[in-house]
Amino acid sequence: MKIGTFAAAALAGAVMAGCQATRQPATMAFSAEEAAFINKPGNGVVTGHAFRTKPSGAVVNAAGEVVRLIPATAFTRERFANLYGKRKYIPHSAYPRDDEVDPAYARYTRTTKAESNGRFVFEKVAPGTYFLTTQVIWGDEAAFSREGGSVYDSVTLTGKETEPVQVILSGN
Repeated sequence: MKIGTFAAAALAGAVMAGCQATRQPATMAFSAEEAAFINKPGNGVVTGHAFRTKPSGAVVNAAGEVVRLIPATAFTRERFANLYGKRKYIPHSAYPRDDEVDPAYARYTRTTKAESNGRFVFEKVAPGTYFLTTQVIWGDEAAFSREGGSVYDSVTLTGKETEPVQVILSGN
């Protein structure tokens, strides 16, 4: 039985290393000027629900997790393409461990916390295209591997919306 456990751990490590090795280095530099629209006044409202569905069909909400609203710039488009590929979900085991980002990037990001039911709201959002991202993780924090991961989606506000724009962050 120990051989099977060792083989499973080795396979998991190889998979994680493979996921990290396929990430492309950034070619775009972060541009504060291009991201500045996030700090402009706006009347837009973005509401959403962040969750993942377990293989059993049970829904896990992103209760208390930080939700990020990030301007869709050339830098962030490349970053999200490198992190997520063509998916809208990264398993927890494939998170980048050595991800260095320009410190200014965080200053041009808005955050809120998801409520216990996974719902969140961003108010006074300026027109523009944004990425929204959070994580939905479950399982024992001390375990070798946890389940769930990071989810994202994008949204565009034109400034002409009369109702909140709704976003589902489920990884689908």
